[in-house]
Amino acid sequence: MKLSETQIATELANTPGWRLEAGQLTRQFAFADFKQAMEFVNRVADLAEAMDHHPDILVSYNRVRLSLITHSAGGLTGKDFELARKINRVMEQG
Repeated sequence: MKLSETQIATELANTPGWRLEAGQLTRQFAFADFKQAMEFVNRVADLAEAMDHHPDILVSYNRVRLSLITHSAGGLTGKDFELARKINRVMEQG
């Protein structure tokens, strides 16, 4: 179910590093090099497959930009924020 603006604000407060941009949940990550960026993308892909919820991924050498939205709901849902927090944990683990 699509979240309200109030619910989105609450979820954003509990999802460090992510921001709302054009109706999508976005975050950019930087790595030492291309290889590390791609290793991160592969870990995100595993999470996304397990959740059957797939982000848009943009890779530019050592930078990765992720965008999340639930297209079928027409906006952000709890699933977007759940995946974002799981991605944050992947980053914390290195």
